[in-house]
Amino acid sequence: MSAVKSALRAAKAALDAHQYGSAIENANKALKEDPKNYHANVFLGLAFEKQNQHEDAEKSYRAATLLKGSDPLAWQGLISLYEQQGGQKLDEYHDATSHLASVFIAVDDKTRCQTVVDKYTDFARKCGTRAQYRHSLELLLPGSDLYDYLEGRILHPAYTYTKIAELLELDEKEKINYEIGQRRTRLGAKIDQVTADVKREVLQASDLETIYQCIVDWTEDDATRRLYEERILQRAYDTLVVIPPALKPQKREQVLRLAQGLVILKHPFNLAWRLSLEWKDVDRIEDLDAGLLREYVRFFAEDGLAKVLRGYLDSEISAFPTHTPEDSDDDDDDARGKKSVAMTAEDRLILMTDGIEDSPASVLALRIMAEYYLYLEEYESAVVTARKAQHELAISSQASGLSFTNMLDAVSISLGTAMIHYQAPRHHPEATSLFEGILARRKSNSAALIGIGLILEERGELEDAISFLERALQQAPSTRVKAEAAWCKALSGDYETGVTELEECLSQLGTADSGTKTLKAQILYRIGMCLWNLDTSKSSRKDRNRAYARFISSLQADMNYAPAYTSLGIYYTDYARDKARARKCFQKAFELSSSEVVAAERLAQSFAKTREWDLVEVVAQRVVESGRLRPPPGSKKQGISWPFAALGVVQLNIQDYSKSVVSFQSALRISPKDYYSWVGLGESYHNSGRYIAATRAFEQAQKLEAELGPEVLGDTWFSKYMLANVERELGEFGAAIAGYKEVLALRKREYGVSIASLQTLIEAAWQDIELGFFGRAIDNVQEALKTAEDLVTWRKEAFNLWKSIGDLCSVYTYLQSYSAQFPFQSLVGLLKHDFDLEAYGLLADVDHLDWAAFASSAASDNPDAFLGPCCHAAILAQKRAISCCVDDAHARAVAWYNLGWTEHRAHVCLIADGNRDNPLSYLKSSIQCFKRAIELESGNSEFWNSLGIVTSQLNPKVAQHAFVRSLFINDKNARTWTNLGVFYLVESDTQLASDAFTRAQSIDPEHALAWLGQGLLAAQLGESSEARNLFAHGFEIASASATQIQRSYACSVLDHLLASPGIPSSATDLLRPALALRQLSKQSLADLPFEHIDALVRERMGNHAEASEKLSTICSTLEAEYETSESVETLARFANAKADLSRSLLAEGNFESAAENAETALDLSVDDDSSNMRKRTRLSAQISGGLSHHHLGLFDRSTEAFKGALEESQENPDIVCLLSQVLWAKGGEAERNIASQQLFNCIEKHPSHAHTMLLLGTISVLHDDQDTIQAVSDDLRGLRTRDDLTHQQQKQLAQLLSAIAILYPEEKGQTLARTSEVTTAVMLGPSHPYGWSQLSGITDEPGPPEMAILTAIREAPPRGALTAEDLSEVYAQSHRGEDAQRSIVFAPWKPSGWHALSQLS
Repeated sequence: MSAVKSALRAAKAALDAHQYGSAIENANKALKEDPKNYHANVFLGLAFEKQNQHEDAEKSYRAATLLKGSDPLAWQGLISLYEQQGGQKLDEYHDATSHLASVFIAVDDKTRCQTVVDKYTDFARKCGTRAQYRHSLELLLPGSDLYDYLEGRILHPAYTYTKIAELLELDEKEKINYEIGQRRTRLGAKIDQVTADVKREVLQASDLETIYQCIVDWTEDDATRRLYEERILQRAYDTLVVIPPALKPQKREQVLRLAQGLVILKHPFNLAWRLSLEWKDVDRIEDLDAGLLREYVRFFAEDGLAKVLRGYLDSEISAFPTHTPEDSDDDDDDARGKKSVAMTAEDRLILMTDGIEDSPASVLALRIMAEYYLYLEEYESAVVTARKAQHELAISSQASGLSFTNMLDAVSISLGTAMIHYQAPRHHPEATSLFEGILARRKSNSAALIGIGLILEERGELEDAISFLERALQQAPSTRVKAEAAWCKALSGDYETGVTELEECLSQLGTADSGTKTLKAQILYRIGMCLWNLDTSKSSRKDRNRAYARFISSLQADMNYAPAYTSLGIYYTDYARDKARARKCFQKAFELSSSEVVAAERLAQSFAKTREWDLVEVVAQRVVESGRLRPPPGSKKQGISWPFAALGVVQLNIQDYSKSVVSFQSALRISPKDYYSWVGLGESYHNSGRYIAATRAFEQAQKLEAELGPEVLGDTWFSKYMLANVERELGEFGAAIAGYKEVLALRKREYGVSIASLQTLIEAAWQDIELGFFGRAIDNVQEALKTAEDLVTWRKEAFNLWKSIGDLCSVYTYLQSYSAQFPFQSLVGLLKHDFDLEAYGLLADVDHLDWAAFASSAASDNPDAFLGPCCHAAILAQKRAISCCVDDAHARAVAWYNLGWTEHRAHVCLIADGNRDNPLSYLKSSIQCFKRAIELESGNSEFWNSLGIVTSQLNPKVAQHAFVRSLFINDKNARTWTNLGVFYLVESDTQLASDAFTRAQSIDPEHALAWLGQGLLAAQLGESSEARNLFAHGFEIASASATQIQRSYACSVLDHLLASPGIPSSATDLLRPALALRQLSKQSLADLPFEHIDALVRERMGNHAEASEKLSTICSTLEAEYETSESVETLARFANAKADLSRSLLAEGNFESAAENAETALDLSVDDDSSNMRKRTRLSAQISGGLSHHHLGLFDRSTEAFKGALEESQENPDIVCLLSQVLWAKGGEAERNIASQQLFNCIEKHPSHAHTMLLLGTISVLHDDQDTIQAVSDDLRGLRTRDDLTHQQQKQLAQLLSAIAILYPEEKGQTLARTSEVTTAVMLGPSHPYGWSQLSGITDEPGPPEMAILTAIREAPPRGALTAEDLSEVYAQSHRGEDAQRSIVFAPWKPSGWHALSQLS
């Protein structure tokens, strides 16, 4: 023991000397001797503490407390140690403080005990968290040993609980916000659900409500107690809202108990009072405690619900007695003063409306307002308010767990009742569902019975309506319900019973009941309607003592009862003949109620008669918005469609076609058999460009015409007229014209139909010209002329009439081949009809055309002078059109524009007229016309474009400005860009021209003239192939009236054919140019160059008869022209035409005429210069003459002609071949030797000329010249490998080699030699049919004929140039009956097909 004590003394001395290492060493020595030594552990802990070895120090102190827990020294050491570590060991600090306090309690040392506790709580407040501080305060709460020992020396429990509550509130708020922030970012999270979940978790786990209750129990301050009672209630209510439904009943009981307590104490906490009021599931508002309502108003005067309650308690619908000042407390002077002043109805409504805005979630306020709006007959507001009440009631039910059945039924009744009247009958199905739901729970609910009865009455189900209303009367007798039942009986046809019962209801009302004035007016009106329908005679209805008197009495009872005004309006209109009063009555009725559909219809009709379309629109739109047009599902009533139809008519008149379509569609949904709505819908579709839909609408209208008949619909011609208009817009001119004729058969002189028919005939003619149906175009023009002749007799001043007549004349200028059918005399009569002829002198100083000039040109007997009178008539008609539109600026601008184009057309057609002194007069007149049109309408791009066209020749600067101006107004016009491109092309600016044409093509790829421009540009740049392709594409997409494209395309194709050796590669190369030239010849007379080209194309196609006829006409024309002009150029053209005619006649077989024309051509070209045309003419004439003489048997003359051709062509190998053939045909030995020698010489000069080798081989075979055959055979076999041979040459080569093989087989033998030759031909040319055809002739196998047919089909047009005759021969060699028939079909003039068929039959 002495060692322990000495160690302890040494440790104590070391501690005092601050030698903590030595102290630790000595303390450990003592513990080594005595492990349970209390002081050694304390010294060791203190030494460790001084050296900041906190863990070792805590272990030592803890060991000491275990050895001697009642000694304060070790606990004090622990507390000191924990204080040094701040808040890290605050929980251990709490335990140490508790134990040390217990030690001081044991020794009854209150001062030191309190000091320890105060020090700990203050340290926890400063260094710990809110939870640790709250934990420290729990030491001071009642129920602990410390509180019992230190009571009076520590804080009052109310304060302690308050501090704990504040700390808990902060912790909960932070936790809720943190959890919401964390969870709201989860996928699919909804903020409302997340908030509810977090609050439920936090509130259920919290003890704050218990703390609040403790504060209430311990506090001595009533204000604090009430404050925390409010918080308890709010806390309980918040918890009730978020907890699961299974836990709600118990919590709801607590909330109601707390709320009721505060209300009993009359504590003004709004939530408590609201819960007490709004959680009472009362059937009627009067079942609530009136005193409670008034106290709520007194306590919460500025609250929204209080404002609504105040207005309700002071209103006419309140079932509570009026609160007088004496009923208030004596000291409540303010309240007494307020109640003593009665509010007006306007002030009451404003107060209640403000209350609803302040408390939009109050179910009681919404319910009261819905009922009050019903009382005021503000049904829309009642519907909106009741729906809000339903919504808030659902929210309240979910929050509280209460069903609120009675309140829900009451709100539903208010909603259903409002829906009966609001936009009836739109909401009747929903109202019926509400009432039926109520009756399913409460079968005797009179309000629901009345509601269903009223809905059935509106549907027309009167018997069922009467049944429901009588059931309601049994539950709750009511004059209003009885009157409705009586009215239902009247509507069902029992007017006598209706009058009787309505009179009883009227007597029950009395005369002094001001609250029933509307009901009284309604009953009087209905009595009047019963009397009106009881006796429908005119005298009875005019009797002012019957129905009329009741209508007046109804208005005397209530001046704002709209139906009575409607009935009075009908009375004044139909019987009193007082339209002014009637209109006032209808206006008043409609002003009071938009449901007065009859009054609205009468008003709309009167406004429509005076064309006050804006008023018609206002009336119709208001009726539409009333919602009374469409009947509810299952209703027997018909819908009302006229407001939509009226809106459609108004929108048609203001040209708002998209809206008019919608309006007429709405009308037809209600009344599918409304004929006039179908017509209006069709017209709307037509005007908006939806022609297919318009066609269907008018067709439906015509079906109704057949179904309903004229006795119902009356005059129905307009639908036929509009259908014809639609067909006209669709380009179905034939159907449109037939439609107009059908209408005109019904209405003889209907101007709009007649002029539409005339214009359609002209448009059909233009379309026929574009499609190439020129004869049909003339037929349409002649029929249009007949229409114009009829129209001018009774509507001569119509602008469109004369415009159409001008167009009619212009059609003939585009179809000049029909000049014989031009109606000169008819047009003279039309233009003279009832008009001052001097007026035709308009612009006569420029175009030199007036009536006298026209009459002189029309009187000419020259059939060739057709274009002049035709153009003149068109110009005069357009001039007369100008005189018909003096008062219409736009029409005058269009008229000048039309005249300008007519003058320009005259310039184009008559520019070659040599008798005119001034060939530019029409062009200058055209410029004047377009300038005047621009003066009247400067924003029209077409006018500027036209001015640019006509000024291009005279003033390029003005033309360019006009084109640019036109494009500035409308830069999307492909025609203007094309015209600008042509302008630049004429001015030699190729780059700008290319840009303009490209822009036109991008805007409209189908604009053919843009492709023509690009082709002309390519031709100018020397790109002939590109130009030809562009012309071809332009011709494909162009109309038949595009003569310039036809000219360019035909020329380009013919140039290409002339520049290419051999025949065309496909039939389309000639067919399409021939079509273009044929169309051109129909449209343009005296266009000799292209007539000549047409003849050449026909000659190449083998149509020699037409070619000869055309060339004969051309020769006659050129001969007449030469006799007049004696031009060398004309003479050369005449000689060229004669040479072409000789060649065509030769092909036709007319050898004498061919020889004669050839000689004429040669005679006329003797003295000509050495031009290329002369050489071609003479060469052609010499060849044609030589061949003609040959066929006539004049071999000498033939030989002389070919010799001359040989000289002209400088020994052309083809001419040598022809000469050799003629010499051989002459038959003399010398001539045949010369022929052979000529061919040998030709081969030396032209070794690759295939025709020469073929002819030499043929002559050698015929002459049996084996040496020559042997020399030529190898060259002939070499020809088989060449690709430049024509099909005819390939055929001739195969036949010649086959003949050589047969005649000169050498040692192989004839059969083997021929077979070898044929198989070689097949091997070298397997894609050609000739080898296979020869092979099929020497074998009976089926393969060669089939291959011959396959290869022949591939070589046929358009993939090849195999002729029909060749194809026929191939089929004839197949030895099959069907192929023999095909052979005959392909070439019925060939005997091979017939021979093959005869052999097989």
